[in-house]
Amino acid sequence: MLLSMTGFGKAVAETKNKKITVEIKSLNSKQLDLNARVPSVYRDKELDLRNIVGRPLERGKIDMVVSVENHGNETTASLNVAALEAYKAQVEEASAALGIPTPDDWYGVLLRFPDTMHNETATEVDEEETEALFAAASRAVAALMDYRRVEGLKLEEFFTARISHISDLLAQIDAFEVQRVEKIRQRIEDGLKKIPGIEIDKGRLEQEMIYYIEKLDVNEEKQRLGQHLAYFIETLEAPRPGQGKKLGFISQEMGREINTLGSKSNDADMQRLVVRMKDELEQIKEQVLNVM
Repeated sequence: MLLSMTGFGKAVAETKNKKITVEIKSLNSKQLDLNARVPSVYRDKELDLRNIVGRPLERGKIDMVVSVENHGNETTASLNVAALEAYKAQVEEASAALGIPTPDDWYGVLLRFPDTMHNETATEVDEEETEALFAAASRAVAALMDYRRVEGLKLEEFFTARISHISDLLAQIDAFEVQRVEKIRQRIEDGLKKIPGIEIDKGRLEQEMIYYIEKLDVNEEKQRLGQHLAYFIETLEAPRPGQGKKLGFISQEMGREINTLGSKSNDADMQRLVVRMKDELEQIKEQVLNVM
C-alpha cells in the first residue's frame, strides 16, 4: 500500500457564534515541514494544532491555514463621542476661518475621521470553540489522508507499469547476447588480419578472446537488475505505508546495473534497450519523490 505525499484536506466546524475553517495542503519533502497560519485568537492553541496535524502526516511540506468568521453577537462597536466632539469643533473652527459653510451631514463627515469607532471583540476562546477548532483540524487531516491514499493507488499503478516495461526490455537483451559475442570475436579477428607479417598463436588468441569476452559478460548485471525489479514490486506491495525512501534506494541500485549494462554492451541494439530502460527508470525516480 502506497501513500502519496501530495494531498489536500478541508473541514469546517461551527459554534453558536463562529465558523472555523481548517485547510491543509501537502507536497513532497524529505522531512516534515509544517507551516501554520493561525488567527491571533488561537495562537496559544498552535502547538496542539501542530501535533494534531504533524503526527499522522509524518512527512511532507505542509501548509495549514485556519480562518474564523463571526456570525453571532460576538463583536460590539460603539461611537467614540469624545473624538467626534473634537473633530466637530475643529470643523466649525475651520468653517469660520475659511468662510465656508458647515456640512449638512455631520455624521457622514465625522465618521470618516480615524478613531471615531470603538471595536470590542471577544478574545477568550472557550472550551466549545477549542473543541470545534481541534475537530476541524482532525477532519481536515482525515480528508488529506484520503486524498493521499487515492494518489497512492495511482502511483502504485504507475510504478507497476514502469517496472513491467523494464522487465520486458531486460528480457529482450538475451536475443542479442550470442550475436554480440560473435560480432566481437569477428571484429578482433578481422583487426588482426589487417596487421601485416604477424604470426598468430591460435591457442593464445583463444585465451585472450575468452578473457576479453568474459569482461563484457552482462549475466551478473542482468541477474541483479532482475532481483532489484522483484524487490521493488515486493516493497511496493508492503501492507504498511512509508516505503518512499526504500523505493528510492532500490531505484538507485537499479540505475547502477542499467548503467553497467550500457557500458558493457558494446552493441548498438543492446544500447538502444538500455536507453529505453534508463528512460523508464528516470520516470520512476521522479515519482518516488512523492511517496511517503
